[in-house]
Amino acid sequence: MNAMTQDQTKLFQNKVALVTGGSSGIGKSAALLYAREGASVVVSDIDEKSGLQVVREIEQLGSQAVFVQADVSKPEDCERMVQQAVEKFGRLDVAFNNAGIGGESNLIGDMSIEGWNKVISINLSSVFYCMHFQIRQMLQNGGGAIVNNSSILGQVGFANSAAYVAAKHGVVGLTKNGGIEYANQGIRVNAVGPAFIKTPLLDSMDEETLQYLTSKHPIGRLGAPEEVAELVIWLSSDKASFVTGAYYAVDGAYLAQ
Repeated sequence: MNAMTQDQTKLFQNKVALVTGGSSGIGKSAALLYAREGASVVVSDIDEKSGLQVVREIEQLGSQAVFVQADVSKPEDCERMVQQAVEKFGRLDVAFNNAGIGGESNLIGDMSIEGWNKVISINLSSVFYCMHFQIRQMLQNGGGAIVNNSSILGQVGFANSAAYVAAKHGVVGLTKNGGIEYANQGIRVNAVGPAFIKTPLLDSMDEETLQYLTSKHPIGRLGAPEEVAELVIWLSSDKASFVTGAYYAVDGAYLAQ
């Protein structure tokens, strides 16, 4: 098999993928997998230093990449991400809306209004903003695939995390609507629901808390970013051509209990 034939077997050859929150964790793992499968990748994050490092790693894999610094809670930044993807690579085929924060941990009666608004803006409104501009561009291409990062908490509650739970439930609702609205126009929209994954979001937790969270997963461990990214890549690819408007857990049987 020659090199040209090998390239043609890649899932995203001649395609362009955009990843928000792409500088670390699940976003970084997905960005690298898109690149390994032939995509040119737009890496977006507020963390420029780490984002540029991901771009360098992608280039070392032999793929093209560009970093776009953006705050996804601002619609103008979400629009600019899409514009820069088109300016740099000429199109947008795939988007993984992954950026998010854990946010304030508090009971509903004690949670600050500012804490609520921050989580909703970054974890929910941003997904709408991104989809709004991504879909407009994908329609010009004749189609595309969007994957939104929800959570197991897009299906169940978790004490002291009302804003996060509400936002992630909202992401699932947005995903379902996107799947319905654009199914006949060549755009698929799906969501993944990770359980607790070993990412920088957990770095601030003490060992006792981590052990407690681990115990909530029947599989007996936390997940790895790469395990979520593998599902994201499949949902983004033509292998999932009949899959849209759906939610897929990656959770070590957390939701099966």
